[in-house]
Amino acid sequence: MGELRRSNEELEQFAYVASHDLRQPLRMISGYLGMLRKTLGPSLNEDALTFFGFAIDGARRLDRMIVDLLEYSRIGRASGTRDAVDLGEVIGDSLRHLEVATAEVGADVRVQSGLPVVTGDRSELTRLFQNLVGNAIKYCAPDRPPRVEITCADGGEDWVFAVRDNGIGIGPDDLQRVFGIFQRLVSREQYEGTGIGLAVCRKIAEHHGGRIWVESVLDQGSAFLVALPKSGMPQPVRE
Repeated sequence: MGELRRSNEELEQFAYVASHDLRQPLRMISGYLGMLRKTLGPSLNEDALTFFGFAIDGARRLDRMIVDLLEYSRIGRASGTRDAVDLGEVIGDSLRHLEVATAEVGADVRVQSGLPVVTGDRSELTRLFQNLVGNAIKYCAPDRPPRVEITCADGGEDWVFAVRDNGIGIGPDDLQRVFGIFQRLVSREQYEGTGIGLAVCRKIAEHHGGRIWVESVLDQGSAFLVALPKSGMPQPVRE
């Protein structure tokens, strides 16, 4: 238990460093670069302006990565909430957060009715499905309208939720790698993001005593499946 306490203390320290000691200098770098570009703008040639743009964009992307890593570190620790959570309401909340993105690409999102109630952390489960549906919308194929279907099946001891899409799909060699932290399978020029969203999903699923996996065919679409125990999330470990 002493080792667990030390690990928690180290994680708390990391959270402080990531949220303050690292982010504040990055804001200063980005801010002063912007001021320099504005002040020197008339005297800079096109290449110099481009280099300033690269530097500012790099600082902003690093800040976003720090924020995402901080979020990842807090999963399972922000609260000890264990409530009865209606997954229909959770997915409804997730879709409301994604209304703009859905409208921009004209995605057709369909949700099975009568989804079950599970025991868990409502905020984390909302983030889980928001990430999965958000990815399904983001990684849409350019030659067909995006379609997303959210269903649930009885898996015996678990409820098995599926988020299926008709997007770009994932190659067989990347089906496990996709859940790693900062793993990107496509270039940033094609699709924005830090590559931590699915790692967050995996950690949330595991925190609830479940698991997540993906079935996919490249250029045809993917199905992300989440198994959550009917018995509810495990009791937190206490010292």
